[in-house]
Amino acid sequence: MYLRAVHAELNIPALRNFIKQNPLGLLVTAIPSSNFSTIQCTHLPWLIDVQDDTSETELGKLRGHMAKPNPHSKAMTEAAQTRSPSNGRLTEEVSVIFNGPAHHYVTPKFYVETKPSTGKVVPTWNYSAVQAYGTATIYFDSKNEETGEYLQKQISDLSYHAETNVMGYSKPWGVNDAPDRYIELLRKNIIGIEVEITRLEGKYKMSQELGKGDREGVIKGFEELRTDDAVAIARTVEQRGALKEAQAQAA
Repeated sequence: MYLRAVHAELNIPALRNFIKQNPLGLLVTAIPSSNFSTIQCTHLPWLIDVQDDTSETELGKLRGHMAKPNPHSKAMTEAAQTRSPSNGRLTEEVSVIFNGPAHHYVTPKFYVETKPSTGKVVPTWNYSAVQAYGTATIYFDSKNEETGEYLQKQISDLSYHAETNVMGYSKPWGVNDAPDRYIELLRKNIIGIEVEITRLEGKYKMSQELGKGDREGVIKGFEELRTDDAVAIARTVEQRGALKEAQAQAA
């Protein structure tokens, strides 16, 4: 990830929380194979586990699952089997990309200071993202007890997280609400993916590089669009600008 200092988010707990709030991540692998495409990408919902929620440095592990018929699953399983006949770790580094809920084109018309004075402005795009890199263990052997335990925990925990944190239900739907036989059949047709994070990077590209006047123009411009995404961007530009100023005063 290209990280200009003004856009970088270096706080590890904040990056972990970003993943919790935006759990749909794009898994990217580059696995040499004569049977499958080398580069493969799949959108998956993820959980992030840490041993100590108060830790300022722990990167954590990502947990996900994928349908076995997916060629991406087959490529990872093929690679894992070269190291172990029953579950295994991939040799190649993998990455998972998480995007913030709102992003938007930024018109130069918003730059109320620079555009009138010099005209030296160009369009850009505001967004937020976190990228995780690490090593992946693939749980593909449905006959292995470890696989069954991993997948049962994964689908139960993911459902609970989505029902309570995403949907906000006080009485969430649970895996136990579905017939056991049905869940068992589904579980046999998925693989588990656990990524031990070795690098975690994040950025908020939210007009922090601009002067205060232009930032205020961006905020006002987005507010006047009156769409949900635009208002969300306006608030984030406001928050990241205030953080930039606070950091400058503390330096």
